[in-house]
Amino acid sequence: MLQRVRPIPRWAIRRLSTAVLSRIDDEGDWSYSSEWWGPDSGAGDAGDVVFRSASDCGNGIVSVAAYPSSRPDRMEWSAMERWLERRYGEVCAEKEQKEQFRILGYQWRVLRFNENTRQSSVKVMAAYRKSDSVSVCLMQQPHCLAAPYLKSMVSAGLTTLASFGYDLSRAVCQKQTMHVLCIGHGGGSLPLFIASKIPGAIVHIVEIDPVVISASIQAMGFPILAAKNTSEHSSPLPQFSIIDQVLWKGIHERLFLYESDAETFICNNSNIYDLIFIDAYDGDDIFPHSLWDPNGEFLQALRDRIHPRHGTVVVNLHSDSDVLTHQGTNPEQLDYLLPMGKYISQVCRAYNNALGSLAFAVSVPWLCNTSLVACRGGHGGLTRDRYTVLNTLKSNARVVEDMLKLPFSCLQYIKKQFVLIE
Repeated sequence: MLQRVRPIPRWAIRRLSTAVLSRIDDEGDWSYSSEWWGPDSGAGDAGDVVFRSASDCGNGIVSVAAYPSSRPDRMEWSAMERWLERRYGEVCAEKEQKEQFRILGYQWRVLRFNENTRQSSVKVMAAYRKSDSVSVCLMQQPHCLAAPYLKSMVSAGLTTLASFGYDLSRAVCQKQTMHVLCIGHGGGSLPLFIASKIPGAIVHIVEIDPVVISASIQAMGFPILAAKNTSEHSSPLPQFSIIDQVLWKGIHERLFLYESDAETFICNNSNIYDLIFIDAYDGDDIFPHSLWDPNGEFLQALRDRIHPRHGTVVVNLHSDSDVLTHQGTNPEQLDYLLPMGKYISQVCRAYNNALGSLAFAVSVPWLCNTSLVACRGGHGGLTRDRYTVLNTLKSNARVVEDMLKLPFSCLQYIKKQFVLIE
């Protein structure tokens, strides 16, 4: 879930049809935020609403709005058409079928709760087969992370995992399985990104709201093949087709999307995860107390679900507007703690006490968010010294960037207002 620091200045707003942006490798760079954030400081441009449904899980009205995207350029569309045609030939090899595809365009799709709070922004491609021009398929672009807080979570999580001795290169080369859990689904861009960048990753996703699951599949191009066990009360999902295999074969087999309460899921399975991402705000923009209650079942069970040597948990938190005022704050650390507020510090300490040998928090560039990282393990040479920890993370950030060929720098997402949690 995104929370903005301040409105985009009007000079930075570019109407979607005339956007002229510098050519950069990262299609989700913040310089494109005017396309999917909207031109004002409130709810923003409403866009074209392509999905709207009422939630019974506390999220109010769940909607998805579409905005044109300036990237990739139309000249690049033919390469994607050829990729789709090759994939179709591979999937349908036994039938010796050939097919031609045409790209209709690219859009940003923005998920909102109560038609105001932005929960997720993804980029989708729309295409059709020439033999069936009526049926349009949507494919979320797995390489594109639009929100800085997601890049912060990925950067902090993977560099910490590497710093605690986990051999990420073996997972990238599919020589070992990396077990990942995402609590909170939104549009699904984070699990898709991890699964596409790390071929050895098996990614479980937990989402309590069936309407959010429906929105991500029907309107945000998330693979329907990942949805595993919706309940009898869930909104009906469309049947998958051969095109779903064309779009997602090789990735969907490693994605498992479960409709479940996070606490129930954690307390009732025996999986051991290397990395857990938590981003679970509701329609009132609240991080549920049950997910950070020091005396609750969730944190106690979470400890048992992460690897004892290198298990890492990353939590997205909204920074409060209030300055830390609780007792026990070290004045020398105040500059590092801002813009964390009173609730953020409580959540950080709850996770630190429950999980681990080390925990830290970093502020997210451009947004009023904080990434909390808590580790259970004690290996990898990290000590409780801010200078040593930060420099170890910086060194591993460059390794992770190169290994995964990331379109963004991890370094800027792990050093801003870095503070160890005591």
